[in-house]
Amino acid sequence: MEAQVSWWIGFHVFVLAMLALDLGVFHKKNHDVSVKESLIWTGVWITLAMIFNYGVYHFIGERESYEFLTAYVLEKSLSVDNIFVMTLIFTYFKVEPKYQHRVLFWGILGALVMRILFIVGGVALIHHFHFILYFFGAFLVYTGIKMLVSGGDEEMNPEEGFIYRMGKKYFRMTEKFEGEKFFVIKNGIRHMTPLFLVLLIIESTDLIFAVDSIPATLSVTKNAFIAYTSNIFAILGLRSLYFAFAGVVQLFRFLSYALSVVLIFIGVKMLIEAWYIIPTSYSLAFVLGIIALSVLLSVAIPEKDKKEN
Repeated sequence: MEAQVSWWIGFHVFVLAMLALDLGVFHKKNHDVSVKESLIWTGVWITLAMIFNYGVYHFIGERESYEFLTAYVLEKSLSVDNIFVMTLIFTYFKVEPKYQHRVLFWGILGALVMRILFIVGGVALIHHFHFILYFFGAFLVYTGIKMLVSGGDEEMNPEEGFIYRMGKKYFRMTEKFEGEKFFVIKNGIRHMTPLFLVLLIIESTDLIFAVDSIPATLSVTKNAFIAYTSNIFAILGLRSLYFAFAGVVQLFRFLSYALSVVLIFIGVKMLIEAWYIIPTSYSLAFVLGIIALSVLLSVAIPEKDKKEN
């Protein structure tokens, strides 16, 4: 028990130290994040995740290291949808690129809290009420089929969201952005800026995506530490991946279909677990294979230009 507590503490000390280094040193001044810089940071976070995975293998076990890697790849794949939504939100509210990193940085801190509550709560529910595993599985199958039918074409209007409507209704907000500030004092009264509203909307979308991704992660591992750390490593790298991927993500038009198939597969895996357990290595191979196939098809079969009749 003491060792497990030390792992949790050590992991959070590491994450907070990296975040402080990120914002306090490398991004102390707001600037446009270049593709080169974002690719370097993406590589750094992936490398750190793999080093951590080796530590899991060495100190915890081979099975857990496979589970971590599978859950990490799964969450990384599903987070592509987050990039679509974040691009839409930043574009809709006309957030300058040099301020987007700040929003995503503070969004990570909120995600840390939400994910640990979801994962620890989910693991506890499964341990005490095993039947809920089938509910998670059915939900993932339903979500996957819904995504597959829609083809990822569902439109999103941030102004129709609960957070936007409540923020505008109950809080004083400035008419325009105030640089990087989330709050400003005007006439002795604290006002929220549109940048903070964007942060709240980003946080709410992560909460929505967690509803899909956490059950998917728990289909791979019931170990709360492995589930949580794999999720957080994937999220930590999401910010840098966003700046590298946001401009070209629309080109991978078959990716949403692949993610749909992945969710259906994971859901079925949970539903049949009582009769047949699909090895973690097979799950990892399937997720990697279907994502790679979708990317290759997207490149090989470019979308035809739409012509008016």
